[in-house]
Amino acid sequence: MAEPIFERVAIIGVGLIGSSIAHAARRGRLAAEIVATDASASVRARASDLGLFDAVLETSAEAVAEADLVVVCTPVGVCGAVAAEVGPKLKVGAVLTDVGSVKGAVVRDMGPHVPAHAAFIPGHPIAGTEDSGPDAGFAELFDGRWAILTPLSPADEADVAKLRGFWEGMGANVDTMSVEHHDLVFAIVSHVPHLIAYNIVGTAADLEDVTQSEVIKYSASGFRDFTRIAASDPTMWRDIFLNNRDAVLEILGRFVEDLTALQRAIRWAEGDKLFELFTRTRAIRRGIIEQGQDTAAPDFGRRAAPETKG
Repeated sequence: MAEPIFERVAIIGVGLIGSSIAHAARRGRLAAEIVATDASASVRARASDLGLFDAVLETSAEAVAEADLVVVCTPVGVCGAVAAEVGPKLKVGAVLTDVGSVKGAVVRDMGPHVPAHAAFIPGHPIAGTEDSGPDAGFAELFDGRWAILTPLSPADEADVAKLRGFWEGMGANVDTMSVEHHDLVFAIVSHVPHLIAYNIVGTAADLEDVTQSEVIKYSASGFRDFTRIAASDPTMWRDIFLNNRDAVLEILGRFVEDLTALQRAIRWAEGDKLFELFTRTRAIRRGIIEQGQDTAAPDFGRRAAPETKG
């Protein structure tokens, strides 16, 4: 049997991602011991009942004691406060990482609290469902999905390799990129699409000539998929937009320009322009399928398996 990559892993925040990491790490025998904590007493109690962890501790400072890997799975907005609490308790050689969808703000808020004797390697698993809480986790969440690492120092190369092995052991594909590039990429592939979903579902709810019951009753796949995205954790997404606002506003400005051009093409019946755009975007969809990030099988609104988001 292969040796575990880390002896003691501490998970701070037992939601969908934190509990799924515990499931996947146990499946892959990647840690000798897994402990956890959460700011909510009721979540800690439920995590204990589920038996996912070797110990569920009351505070983050207690959880990280002697931990070789610390994974912060909290909303982005509280990562700095967590780092301030755990920083002084990190052992020599510990690796500190996170799972936030924004990296610039995480580095800004967490970085100053990380001691020189520990490695800080921000991370972002691109996987999830609409569900949350300790009961939502499952070992297969990361299988075939991407996990992005944004190393901050060449001196951390060996620790980056260990963290890469940890994510690969949980079934993920791993890539690395700079903090700045990460935030721009995910503004377009994740953050702005979520913003659009929240907005269009809100627009539908506010329409005076279409009742809410009709919106629900007659939802076709397009609107249905928007509602799936718009059901995501409001605290998490509030923090994402506030902490990646520069990149989001840049991409949103470009989107508004393109939307105006599309509006003009429809108004002036410019069918060739519409056809060219739809052909180009169809190719993107095919590329996503070819990369194994989704399936081409039709679901007609009946898909039972949980879908992913970034």
